[in-house]
Amino acid sequence: MLIKKVGIVANIAKEKSPEYTAALRDWMLKRGLEVYLEEGIAAKIGCFPGVEKGKLWTLVDLVVVFGGDGTILRTARLVRDRNVPIVGINLGVFGYLTEVNLDEMYSAMELILAGDFQIEKRMMLDVEIQGGGEPFREGTVLNDVVINRGNLSRIVEFETTVDGRYMTTFKADGLIIATPTGSTAYSLAAGGPIVFPELNSILINPICPHTLTNRPVILPGSAVIGVTLCTLEQGATVTLDGQVSFTVKYGDSVTIRKSRYVTTLVSSPHRGYLEILRTKLGWGGSQTGAARKGQDARGTEHP
Repeated sequence: MLIKKVGIVANIAKEKSPEYTAALRDWMLKRGLEVYLEEGIAAKIGCFPGVEKGKLWTLVDLVVVFGGDGTILRTARLVRDRNVPIVGINLGVFGYLTEVNLDEMYSAMELILAGDFQIEKRMMLDVEIQGGGEPFREGTVLNDVVINRGNLSRIVEFETTVDGRYMTTFKADGLIIATPTGSTAYSLAAGGPIVFPELNSILINPICPHTLTNRPVILPGSAVIGVTLCTLEQGATVTLDGQVSFTVKYGDSVTIRKSRYVTTLVSSPHRGYLEILRTKLGWGGSQTGAARKGQDARGTEHP
């Protein structure tokens, strides 16, 4: 893939984002690339004109995102119908999705611009909310859909179906429906499993269930999940990727299915997924002698 035009998006709330954006922009311009800045960060560094978020993706071959996973999630929803590759540079804390660290930014970009990189197609979920007097509401997520009790002090009940067939009625603080990408987000904190991002699956994970035998369930990616709120009190909330929220009431239904859209992420040229997991989750230990004689995480044979 030949990259000639690059867009830069940054979380302007991060103190160093203007500095790093300006530096990378200058570095790319010296290499003959066309660089477009999203209007928020353009204004921050005094580089006019910037480009509206809704138009930036139509102009570029690659998007560079400075920030944390939240910035990636917002960007993923905006570029969902353009299939533009995204490379994340981590200015956050955890950064599962922003795989490139600041100290390797230029070396990683050299490889990426030379075409020496791999991409991952991450599945997304479409969400539809119907019921009551509210208008039809919908969205697309890369990480998860969370339905929780909102301002209620009591547990809530969620009647749940899979492909139109009754599964169970969860009595819990909430319910997480996640992609494999989202398995390392809120779902992981709620006791869910880590699901490799290449897998085509959907995870249902109850939050603090009243019945202890209600455990996380991994479904095939073709499954259509229906959730109906069965609690009379108002105040339950549906949150998309932790960023967009809707209120649902008794009898309202939420339908979740695999989206036709995907998020295209540029993998770090310097490390594989297993190394990212070890680093982000603080897994200790080093390779054994037998492992060193085999293959490392990038599949390279050791002498």
